[in-house]
Amino acid sequence: MSYYRTQHDPQTLLGGRITPGIKGLIIANVCVFILQKLGALVGDDTSIERIFGLTPTLVYHNLWLWQVVTYMFLHAPDWLWHLLLNMLMLWMFGTEVERAWGTRAFVKYYFICGIGAALVTCLFFPNSTTIGASGAVFGVMLAYGLMFPTRQILLWLLFPMRAISFVLICIGIELFSLASLQDGVAHFAHLGGMLFGYLYLKRAWRLRDFWSELRWKLRRRRFRVMGDDEQYPFH
Repeated sequence: MSYYRTQHDPQTLLGGRITPGIKGLIIANVCVFILQKLGALVGDDTSIERIFGLTPTLVYHNLWLWQVVTYMFLHAPDWLWHLLLNMLMLWMFGTEVERAWGTRAFVKYYFICGIGAALVTCLFFPNSTTIGASGAVFGVMLAYGLMFPTRQILLWLLFPMRAISFVLICIGIELFSLASLQDGVAHFAHLGGMLFGYLYLKRAWRLRDFWSELRWKLRRRRFRVMGDDEQYPFH
């Protein structure tokens, strides 16, 4: 399996047939969203967010460590587009990445990006509460751009551009948006997910080469030992 695969196919990104990992993540997010809506209907629309959303002070002082994972499955119950856009982007960018890596490696990467986004949020916004899969999704988008840099994407469904150009534009928008932290969007989480995704891909690439070389050396040494044993035949 290669974490980087250059794709020179100019076809337009459509997502393709949904893959098992993407399907499971979407189902989980939708189910949690339904629970949030039900909680809002009975007048308890904050308990789920408080317990399972990412609140750094609770992570630090109460050791609610599960929040760095569970916050990814929560979305704003009064804004359906929050969920729809995240799941649409996950499907669009994630299906081919999962096909290339396999479900296990893809889901692992997804959670690494999401947890990385949570850690960045804890560092910069200790008193905030963050929910949403955006950090993990942005990490998946980065992986797609690195793997299929020349693949065509329709920006706003109108303007075709290369996948890597789209990713760079998104990074630029997020960096520019950091100047306005009152828009209710977790820009640091988006960038954190991409940062940890990039670091993981680089690290995984080096470790894979390291372990391959180590296994080769061990096999070579084993064969050499066996060869030495053959110098002393039994009579």
